[in-house]
Amino acid sequence: MTERRAILSGSTFEEQIGYARAVVDGDWVHVSGTTGFDYTTMTISEDVVEQAEQCLRNVGAALAEAGCTFADVVRVRYLLPDRADFEPCWPVLRRCFGPVRPAATMLVCGLADPRMKIEIEVYARRPA
Repeated sequence: MTERRAILSGSTFEEQIGYARAVVDGDWVHVSGTTGFDYTTMTISEDVVEQAEQCLRNVGAALAEAGCTFADVVRVRYLLPDRADFEPCWPVLRRCFGPVRPAATMLVCGLADPRMKIEIEVYARRPA
């Protein structure tokens, strides 16, 4: 039987909605769509680039708890309400994903809170 374990970040959203920041299922790690909230203070910057940086800190923490790094990411999805906000985030995203080159998709869509300007979801495979 494969290991299945939930990873929680302490975000109030996880409790209110009923999900985990990430789920480890055997070798696979599924990180939920992660926003730019600082989950310890539940605050969020108004700047999309700062939100992207915080998203990646949040994703990185979930990956680390699962025994992974950004080098293990095989798939990433970027969700933004405003397509014009995507390009300013590229340098931040390239810092984490440029050396890895995961499969990627950017979607323009509404997010759960109007303060959210970017959400990032990743799939990773744990090293053997």
